[in-house]
Amino acid sequence: MGTREDIVRAMQDGAEAGRRGDPPTACPHRDLLRTAWIRGYASTAPRPTEDDDA
Repeated sequence: MGTREDIVRAMQDGAEAGRRGDPPTACPHRDLLRTAWIRGYASTAPRPTEDDDA
Protein backbone atom coordinates (compact mmCIF):
# COMPACT_ATOMS: atom_id res chain seq x y z
CA MET A 1 0.00 0.00 0.00
CA GLY A 2 1.26 3.47 -0.83
CA THR A 3 1.65 6.44 1.40
CA ARG A 4 -0.64 9.42 1.06
CA GLU A 5 2.00 11.25 -0.96
CA ASP A 6 2.31 8.28 -3.33
CA ILE A 7 -1.46 8.24 -3.85
CA VAL A 8 -1.59 11.97 -4.56
CA ARG A 9 1.34 11.69 -6.96
CA ALA A 10 -0.33 8.77 -8.79
CA MET A 11 -3.53 10.81 -9.21
CA GLN A 12 -1.57 13.78 -10.54
CA ASP A 13 0.38 11.55 -12.91
CA GLY A 14 -2.85 9.97 -14.17
CA ALA A 15 -4.40 13.39 -14.79
CA GLU A 16 -1.31 14.50 -16.68
CA ALA A 17 -1.41 11.34 -18.80
CA GLY A 18 -5.06 12.04 -19.62
CA ARG A 19 -4.27 15.60 -20.66
CA ARG A 20 -1.44 14.35 -22.89
CA GLY A 21 -3.80 11.88 -24.51
CA ASP A 22 -2.00 8.75 -23.36
CA PRO A 23 -4.11 5.58 -23.46
CA PRO A 24 -5.48 4.36 -20.12
CA THR A 25 -3.40 1.21 -20.54
CA ALA A 26 -0.28 3.34 -19.99
CA CYS A 27 -0.76 3.12 -16.22
CA PRO A 28 2.53 2.02 -14.63
CA HIS A 29 0.98 0.73 -11.39
CA ARG A 30 -0.47 -2.64 -10.36
CA ASP A 31 -1.94 -2.00 -6.91
CA LEU A 32 -3.75 0.71 -4.94
CA LEU A 33 -1.80 3.31 -6.85
CA ARG A 34 -3.37 1.99 -10.07
CA THR A 35 -6.80 2.98 -8.74
CA ALA A 36 -5.50 6.45 -7.87
CA TRP A 37 -3.86 6.82 -11.28
CA ILE A 38 -7.08 5.82 -13.07
CA ARG A 39 -9.12 8.27 -10.97
CA GLY A 40 -6.73 11.04 -11.97
CA TYR A 41 -6.90 9.96 -15.60
CA ALA A 42 -10.70 9.88 -15.55
CA SER A 43 -10.84 13.37 -14.06
CA THR A 44 -9.65 14.74 -17.42
CA ALA A 45 -12.39 13.02 -19.45
CA PRO A 46 -14.91 15.34 -21.08
CA ARG A 47 -18.18 15.58 -19.18
CA PRO A 48 -21.39 14.74 -21.06
CA THR A 49 -23.73 17.62 -21.70
CA GLU A 50 -27.47 17.74 -22.25
CA ASP A 51 -26.82 18.16 -25.98
CA ASP A 52 -25.11 14.74 -26.07
CA ASP A 53 -28.50 13.04 -25.68
CA ALA A 54 -29.99 14.73 -28.75
